[in-house]
Amino acid sequence: MSNTSQTAIENAASQPFSHKLRSVLFYIWLALVTIFWFVPSMLIGMLLPLKARNFWIMGIYCRMCMFGLRWIAGIRCEVEGAENIPRDGRGHVILSKHQSTWETFMLPTLIYPHVQVVKKELAYLPLFGWALWMIRPIFIDRSKKANALKQVVQQGSERLSAGVHVLVFPEGSRIPSGKRKVFSKGGAMLASKSGAPVVMVAHNSGDHWPNTHWVKSPGVIKVVFSEPFESAGMTTAELNAKNEAWINETVERISEVPFTGEYVEAATSGKRF
Repeated sequence: MSNTSQTAIENAASQPFSHKLRSVLFYIWLALVTIFWFVPSMLIGMLLPLKARNFWIMGIYCRMCMFGLRWIAGIRCEVEGAENIPRDGRGHVILSKHQSTWETFMLPTLIYPHVQVVKKELAYLPLFGWALWMIRPIFIDRSKKANALKQVVQQGSERLSAGVHVLVFPEGSRIPSGKRKVFSKGGAMLASKSGAPVVMVAHNSGDHWPNTHWVKSPGVIKVVFSEPFESAGMTTAELNAKNEAWINETVERISEVPFTGEYVEAATSGKRF
C-alpha cells in the first residue's frame, strides 16, 4: 500500500462517525441523482442549442447535487463578489483555484454557460463522460503539453467567441489545503491570445471536501470572485503572475488551514472523492 493510500485511510478513520454517516448518505444521494437525471438530461439535451444544453445537462444536475451536499452533509457555500460573475453575454476566461471535486459541482451553478478544460481520460467514464461530450468541453492530453496548449487556445477561443465562458484550473490538479502548486500558463495564454476578459476565483473547498479522503466535514466553503478585468495588452506571463498572486493571497485570507510553505510538484496530488 502506498503512503498516500495509507494516509487517506488514516485521515478517514480519524473523522467523527456523524461525518462518515452524512458523507455516505450524500454519496447515495449523488448516485441516485446521477442515475435518474442521466436519461432525461441526455434525451432533451440533444434537442437544445449549446448554451441551453449546457445549463440543462450540467447546471440543473449540479444544483441537485449541491442541494444534497448542504442538507445531507451540512456543507454550504458563501459567495463574495457575486456581482462580479459575468452576465453581459461575453465569453470570459475563468481562472480558478483547485482543491477538491466541490468546485466542479458548485461553479456550474454560479457561472453559466461555461465549459471546462479537462483531461481526455474523463471522456471515457460511463455516464459522466457521455454527458461531457454533450456540453463540448476542451479535452486535452496532459502528457503532450505543447499540443495541449494549442488545443486550449484554439478551442477556447471558439467557445469564447460564441459567448461561452471557459473555466481553467491553472494548477492542473487538486491541491490540498495549506499547500500550493506553481500555476501553469494555459489559461493565461488563452486570455492573452483571445483578448477575452478574465475573472479569477478563490475558495477553500479543501477545508470541508478534502481530496485526501472521502469524509466530508460540515461547515462553510467560501468562494470569492474577483472583479472582471480586460486581458488586452497583457502578456501571458503578466496575466499568469497576477492570477497566481491574487488567488494565493485570497485563499490564504479565507482558508481555515494556513499555508505550510509546501509546494506540490507532482502532476496529480492524492485521490479524488
